[in-house]
Amino acid sequence: MTDTAAETARFLARNAVETLPEGALERQLREGRPLRVKYGMDPTAPDVHLGHTVVLRKLREFQDLGHTVVLIIGDYTARVGDPSGRSAIRPLVSGEEVDANAETYQRQAFTVLDEGRTEVRRNGEWLDMPMEELFRLARTATVAQILERDDFAKRQQARDPISILELLYPLLQGYDSVVIKADVELGGTDQTFNLLLARDIQQAYGVTPQSILTMPILPGVDGVQKMSKSAGNAVGVTEPPEEVFGKLMSLPDRAMSQYEDLLLDEPLDARLSPRDAKRALASALTARLHGEDAARAAEEHFDRVHVRHEAPEEIDEASISAERGVVHLPAVIRDVFGVSASEARRLLAQGGVKLDGQPLDGGRLDVSANTLEGAVLQLGKRRFKRIRVV
Repeated sequence: MTDTAAETARFLARNAVETLPEGALERQLREGRPLRVKYGMDPTAPDVHLGHTVVLRKLREFQDLGHTVVLIIGDYTARVGDPSGRSAIRPLVSGEEVDANAETYQRQAFTVLDEGRTEVRRNGEWLDMPMEELFRLARTATVAQILERDDFAKRQQARDPISILELLYPLLQGYDSVVIKADVELGGTDQTFNLLLARDIQQAYGVTPQSILTMPILPGVDGVQKMSKSAGNAVGVTEPPEEVFGKLMSLPDRAMSQYEDLLLDEPLDARLSPRDAKRALASALTARLHGEDAARAAEEHFDRVHVRHEAPEEIDEASISAERGVVHLPAVIRDVFGVSASEARRLLAQGGVKLDGQPLDGGRLDVSANTLEGAVLQLGKRRFKRIRVV
């Protein structure tokens, strides 16, 4: 690896957007001690996706250099809702849903992180605080200071509502850094305000301020919006190999360089054509999540379905029941593929549901059960089920 603090700092910062304050990380590395490197994840959805792994991979680099990662599962901040990049108040997530998602997040994060060098904490440990402690925390910042934040400023100018709870969010996140005595905190560029405010809060509590490293935000497979499950453009780290490969093959060419820089251990062969480069990227990332054999099988599945337009060799079966020999297609699609009935109707209307390779008539919602028995129902481009009527 590297021999000096300056070289190590350059290595860690090489694909980051900013390291703040300038020179702080190098000075910390010169102390020659393991640093406590913080990253917070609010479990507002159950899955970790490739966008999260941009920061997780950077955390792993710190671990490989002997530092300790403190992974904060924001079970309390998730109940507030991070306003970063939001133009409206976040919908409330139930406590039960947050707790279930937290278990999934932690398990999936270890597909990238070294569990032995990771300290996992839930901020509910300290944010379930007495009112006197909350008053003390609230005194560390002013309303004017919080409203300087870009997304708050835009919402205020547009006269869109901002809840008091949202104003507290950056303070709660900063308090996490106080409690765990973070030396370094990582986050996306949309977190810069929160990360800097955490330094002020640490100083107010007599804790040495952390340095900050911000990472680029990975676009989703649409190549436009930030990767997000709610935007429908995410690649989950536990999705089936054929889903991972297929989604990555839909990536626009303009986003290829970002995926290559942020997700691959080494650059692709520059001599590859754009099509072959995309295949190599999809194969490499599928192999990282599921192994080489699964990646090869996923590529063959992609060619069979999308190049040769054949059904997959192996198709899982799904059983449905029929009353009086008739089935309601939106209900069947909902139950078989786990989508909402409204989404099923929308896909039917758009020709996105096929039976044995032929698009179903979106205006015909009730069909004979005999029509479905033994047939292959296809949702979108990559999801197939063989139907059995019981």
